[in-house]
Amino acid sequence: MKLALVFLASAALANAHFTMQYIWVNGADQGQNNFIRVPPNNNPVTDVTSTDLTCNVGGTSGSSVSTVSIPAGTNITFEWHQHAQRTGEDAISGGHKGAVQVYVAKAPSTAASFNGQGAVWTKIYSSGLLNPSTSEWATDVVNTNNGKHSVVIPASLPAGEYLLRAEILALHVASSYPGAQFYIGCAQAKITGGGSASPPKISLPGAYKPTDPGITVNIYNNLQSYTAPGGAVWSG
Repeated sequence: MKLALVFLASAALANAHFTMQYIWVNGADQGQNNFIRVPPNNNPVTDVTSTDLTCNVGGTSGSSVSTVSIPAGTNITFEWHQHAQRTGEDAISGGHKGAVQVYVAKAPSTAASFNGQGAVWTKIYSSGLLNPSTSEWATDVVNTNNGKHSVVIPASLPAGEYLLRAEILALHVASSYPGAQFYIGCAQAKITGGGSASPPKISLPGAYKPTDPGITVNIYNNLQSYTAPGGAVWSG
């Protein structure tokens, strides 16, 4: 019976995988899968050395994806769901506790032709363990907000075409590697206006290591603090 319960629990978690399906620009819904490099399924990436870590499976090309034009300083909202529906189920499973992060990378030319490889990514948002006493994580807030989380694109970013990379890092089975589940969504944007900042950059893959304390971690062992992978947030 115990084995059966474990199997059912594992199956439930597997069925609770999710993808980024919408972006909002200053509160305006852009429609399902518009401007997004859509992966072939809702499975997570677990290998931090794979190019799938960049923009999910098949996400190194955006040739068939349109690019949205936004001014620097825009509020962008990313919206995630388990399936192609906004109602009738949790946006993401409550069991998928973990961190939420957002990166941007400036394309050499067009976002559609940009593969996102190399030291090109800048972290502009990160949220992890919010309340150790109640085990509240950033993912809990996303679920409460019907799958949504938001970030302001720094006004000092130079104008140009970018990849906007949202990442939800689920840690419910991360006590050994590979266990952490990376849910990744990349949108294509042309940023207008902007400034002349030169923000710090990392590589994805490259910056994340299996031994990072934010990747291989037991979140059920009285965890009191959490450090997400990828370094500090650049505030602009």
